[in-house]
Amino acid sequence: MKHIPLKFIKEDPSVGNADDSTDARESTGMLKRLVADLRGQLAELSPGAEPLRRADLLLQLGRARVRLEQGPEAWAAAREAFDLYLAEQAWEGAAQACDILFLSDQPQSLAALGMGIWLAVTYPVDPELSVALLQRVVEETPPDADGAAVAAVTAVYVVDLRAREPQREHLLIYANQVLATVARRHSGVDGQQAFNRWIEDMELNDPALFLPRLRNVVDVLVQDDWWFDRDALQAALPVA
Repeated sequence: MKHIPLKFIKEDPSVGNADDSTDARESTGMLKRLVADLRGQLAELSPGAEPLRRADLLLQLGRARVRLEQGPEAWAAAREAFDLYLAEQAWEGAAQACDILFLSDQPQSLAALGMGIWLAVTYPVDPELSVALLQRVVEETPPDADGAAVAAVTAVYVVDLRAREPQREHLLIYANQVLATVARRHSGVDGQQAFNRWIEDMELNDPALFLPRLRNVVDVLVQDDWWFDRDALQAALPVA
């Protein structure tokens, strides 16, 4: 199978090849130059510029700031981008902004993750982005937390439902590997038979059962910090 590079998911935990201080300095220098360039482009935009153009630049700026470990600055850029995307109903951009807001590690970062997951599951955004956001829950929750299992199985469900080739096969394998890892750390599951029994015991074999539980996971993350009216957005969705 041909390997399809993923945009939102880093499959290798060791990011990059900055094995020495010289590489690290060069990488930091490149990011700082990128930040300066993006700030310059934003400053040059006219007041009547296309909102999504501004949002895209802010998103790139927020991502660069995260990589420079400039959390408050990353938050400010991504939060402005989120509002612009939301106003334009550009759901994928809004979900990407939520991921950057989470990675910026600020007081409302968990709420941002919850809202990003809601958007990425509710709307037909790139399924890889949905998986990336749901995987954050797996990474943030204790090994025995049922929420990780719910997030992981939802990732498999979304990929199976929405992904198309050439990414579908690779992304489906990846999402299933995440689910198998969750099963192993949650209940020591080993082997296909034990896995199947775990899925059944956990009621992860029916979207009508696990999707409402995902809503509970999102509620725990967001609390009362919603930046949009999800009920109104849900009501505006086309009837399937």
